[in-house]
Amino acid sequence: MNTEHADPADLASIREAFGVDDGGESALGWAAVRAFEAEHGIVLPEPYRTFVAEVTARSHEGPPHYGLVGPAELPDDWGDGRPARDPARPFPLTAPWLWEDDPRPEEELGPLVDQVFDHGSIVLGTDGCGMYWHLVVTGPHRGHIWLITGEGATPFGAEFGFTTAESGFAGWVGHWAAGKDWFDAE
Repeated sequence: MNTEHADPADLASIREAFGVDDGGESALGWAAVRAFEAEHGIVLPEPYRTFVAEVTARSHEGPPHYGLVGPAELPDDWGDGRPARDPARPFPLTAPWLWEDDPRPEEELGPLVDQVFDHGSIVLGTDGCGMYWHLVVTGPHRGHIWLITGEGATPFGAEFGFTTAESGFAGWVGHWAAGKDWFDAE
């Protein structure tokens, strides 16, 4: 997974998976991507960065199930009253965490869970029922995709043991385009 340089083959596969053929009209453009990055103090990982700049910023085709949202957007079911998101703060996890089984009291867990939802990532979209796909933009897991739910957080990629897919945005999109279950590892 190369988060610094977009592989043209990855971009072509991602473009094909989303079925976008509007000549870049639905893309943000490089000026808007750089403005978003400057406003939030981050640099989006490749190939997502080039994808939203040149191909499209959002899609109803998926992934995820209810479509891809733009980097400054949140899914409709995100909810109100949540803490402010801060993508520049490091994403706090490097391993799965099932907080619904964590014995610590809610007063201690709540702020930690909020950090997982709101620090170091952008939300790619939802599969519904409070299941959100995040692209990590800061911290040791920069470039990785995570599924974050009301119960816990899980990294996506074969090296984590839950799927046969490659890590990162290209692997996540390719896995979806192949029609595979998200968690297909045996």
